[in-house]
This record gives sequence, structure tokens and C-alpha cells, in this order.
Amino acid sequence: MPAQLKSSVTVATPSTLTLTTRTTNQLHVVHWNSDKYPSFVEAAHEPDGLAVLGIFLQIGEHNPQLQKITDILDSIKEKGKQTRFTNFDPVCLLPPCRDYWTYPGSLTVPPLLESVTWIILKQPINISSQQLAAFRTLLCSREGETAAFLLSNHRPPQPLKGRKVRASFR
Repeated sequence: MPAQLKSSVTVATPSTLTLTTRTTNQLHVVHWNSDKYPSFVEAAHEPDGLAVLGIFLQIGEHNPQLQKITDILDSIKEKGKQTRFTNFDPVCLLPPCRDYWTYPGSLTVPPLLESVTWIILKQPINISSQQLAAFRTLLCSREGETAAFLLSNHRPPQPLKGRKVRASFR
């Protein structure tokens, strides 16, 4: 029986991965293995607990699929807020080309746990300037705290330290 994955979506600005000729923003779809671990926190401490799908974002045309997310951002503006999507298939966020790189790595924000299987898609998807601006209204503070915008939620690139980056393509 395959693992059931629970997921969340974030935008990392600028990108947490260094590649030549790449866009500077990424959409991160964070999954945790809820068949094995009862919470994200527990999964984040285990080597098979998390997988993050990284999708490069290219400023361009309005993306109707991303609009489904940007439409609800006001309801989850503060840290810790959640919402449910109905009739939303996250596959609609993927580019037509499914070529990717994968490597074992870490979370990009503290506590920077080394528990993530990263899957970075090679081809970007479009996002309009207005849609990206909506993501930039998100806060890293909780409701009732002094507002702190989540403007730069990335970690500088780290050394590979013997990790192998594999590609699904030649």
C-alpha cells in the first residue's frame, strides 16, 4: 500500500537551489508521510518523513491554477493557519515536462532538519507579478503578534557533503 502524503504549499523567494539560467522563485509543495508519522513535526525528524516538490516560478502570464491558491491566501495569512481545498488537484501545478533532479537534503528554514527528499522540476511554470505579490503578503508571525512579512524564506545553498544529485533525464 503506498504511503498517504499530506501536503502544504509555500513559495521560497529567492530560490533555494542554485542552477544556471534559472528563475529566482520556487513553489514548494511539502509532503509528509502520514501513514508512518502522525504529525508533520514527527515526520520532519525521520529520513523517510518528508518530500518536497520544488517548482520554479517564471514571471509571465497569469496562471489560473495558481489563482486557486492565491484566492485563499488572506484566510491563511498568519503562521499556523490552515484551510482545506475542495476539488483541487495539485497535479495542475506541474509543468508539462516532468523532468526533475532529486537529492537528499534539509528543510530550508529552522530547524533545518536533514530529513527531506527534494524533487526539483526542471521546467518552470508561469506566475503573474500580481500572483507573486499575493504570496508576498504572507506573514511569518502568528495572529496577534507584531506582523512580520515572510519576504525571504530561503536558506543559502549548502555544500553537497557527499550527497548525490540525480536527474530523471540525460
